[in-house]
Amino acid sequence: MFQEFTATSSPEQGPPRVAALREEMAADGLSAFLVPRADVHQGEYVAPHDERLAWLTGFTGSAGFAAVLTDRVGLFVDGRYTLQARTQVATDLITPVAWPATRLGPWLAEALEDGAEVGFDPWLHTVREIEDLRATLALKGIELVETMNLVDRIWADQPAPPAAPIQPYPVTLAGRFSSEKRAEAAEDLRKAGETALILTLPDSIAWLLNIRGADIAHTPVAHAFCILYDTGRAELFVDPAKAEGLRDHLGDEVALCPADEFPEALGHLEGPVRLDRDSVPYEVARRLEEAAIDISWAGDPCILRKACKTPAEIAATRAAHLRDGAAVCRFLHWLETQAEGLTRSETRPTEIDVVRALEGFRAETGELKEISFDTISGAGPNGAIVHYRVTEDSNRPLSRGELMLVDSGAQYLDGTTDITRTIAIGQPSAEARACFTRVLKGMIAMSRAVWPAGLAGRDLDALARMPLWMAGQDYDHGTGHGVGVYLGVHEGPQRLSRISEVPLRPGMILSNEPGYYREGSFGIRIENLLVVETADLPGADAGRDFLRFSTLTYAPIDRRLINAAMLSGGERDWLNAYHAEVAAKLADRVEGDAAAWLARATAPI
Repeated sequence: MFQEFTATSSPEQGPPRVAALREEMAADGLSAFLVPRADVHQGEYVAPHDERLAWLTGFTGSAGFAAVLTDRVGLFVDGRYTLQARTQVATDLITPVAWPATRLGPWLAEALEDGAEVGFDPWLHTVREIEDLRATLALKGIELVETMNLVDRIWADQPAPPAAPIQPYPVTLAGRFSSEKRAEAAEDLRKAGETALILTLPDSIAWLLNIRGADIAHTPVAHAFCILYDTGRAELFVDPAKAEGLRDHLGDEVALCPADEFPEALGHLEGPVRLDRDSVPYEVARRLEEAAIDISWAGDPCILRKACKTPAEIAATRAAHLRDGAAVCRFLHWLETQAEGLTRSETRPTEIDVVRALEGFRAETGELKEISFDTISGAGPNGAIVHYRVTEDSNRPLSRGELMLVDSGAQYLDGTTDITRTIAIGQPSAEARACFTRVLKGMIAMSRAVWPAGLAGRDLDALARMPLWMAGQDYDHGTGHGVGVYLGVHEGPQRLSRISEVPLRPGMILSNEPGYYREGSFGIRIENLLVVETADLPGADAGRDFLRFSTLTYAPIDRRLINAAMLSGGERDWLNAYHAEVAAKLADRVEGDAAAWLARATAPI
């Protein structure tokens, strides 16, 4: 099993650890200390060595940060984690704060006296974070102070840093040689008059050098730093033990250097050196400034290129999704069989049983490398916790009349998958069917969208929300995120979100996952992955380009939860056509009872 079910934290751990941290703050004369979720590489997922926020507070979500003051602790989380934070931390000591509605700078300015000092680890915060925070706090004379990590001082049994081996990634799947990617990025540097680029994001480095790793769970990247020069030559700073066997793959134009030499190497560069304010650690910029090396502030050139997949990557990920779709189909048949037997059995399957079964079907493909994130397996009210992670303590049996939300994904060498299905356990209520159908209408609207090139995710986000809005309902997460190809299941810069300003481009892969959550009752989410492609529209205005989505995910949507009377003719046609395609693509990939179930599950409505 890739997924574990032990509770890795508890509310009780917070008070003594916060008390110990406050002793260190007092010793350093600090009024506050910042504890981010992020590691030095600013990835969404972190290795056990870097789980400082979880260790200190008990909160295990993948986004958030804490500000520890002498008289209070603020845990800043967004709407996905509101319910989770309340259950995981000692709320009499640690107060969940709604972020980004409440910003850290104003919150600190109100809570601290003039002249207070706020400590932070300069390796764990980006330049933009510190610049924005410093500007706000300076208005009240509050100073940000760089310090050693105070959590590391008190974390006696902190795990060792990860040391998994790095593997070459085949060009047949990547679609482009690393030398081509490096030459293209180097040309960007020359045009901008820059001599070098600092890369600290593991997925950018993995993409640029066609490598993959296993330093963190669920995402096949390696912890490393990279300096790319305007000649196309690069230096990869990494633990030598992790890079054995990479020499031939990297070639003569990529030098392997020990990771601990990276800080010193910064001082020997000749400027201007390109840094990305949104991803590079503050300490990197500080060291360059200390050495009087000119900095050029510009975006990481790998991010957008990585987001626009090559034809080889799209073909590969389509194959991965068909393999995954067959596994999910077998799982859905299994789950329905389990649900039908609830009244005849004294032993009811649980959320953990669901996770194990789904991972087992994926493993039986013989191609599963990892899951792409911990499966969200939420029965009944647990489904209303957007990023719920089942543990042995929270494990809930399936019950008739409830909804089951299963959000899961897999990492295959040829692609990364992410799919959510909400399933009726027994007969659903009319209210649950109505809510589900509104979510489905939004999901269909996004799937059918056609739009003029140049629009961003924020321009499309409302399409998925409109059916819910008309009923006075909504959801507190984005409609979709970018997805990599055997890389991160959450990938930027593309998003379907109210705040996304990045224009969508052909080759971008995004999730389409509207939802609805009723606390204490149920959660609903339906998710497919989509890829952006050009739309050939007969009669389109000359000189005006249009884009559309093509579906990657194929698995039945629970027809028992659909109120067909609420669907328009176009929505019904889309659903029937989608299910017909599911049946056609998966029929030869499932057998026996599962094949018969697939035929029933994809019948037209």
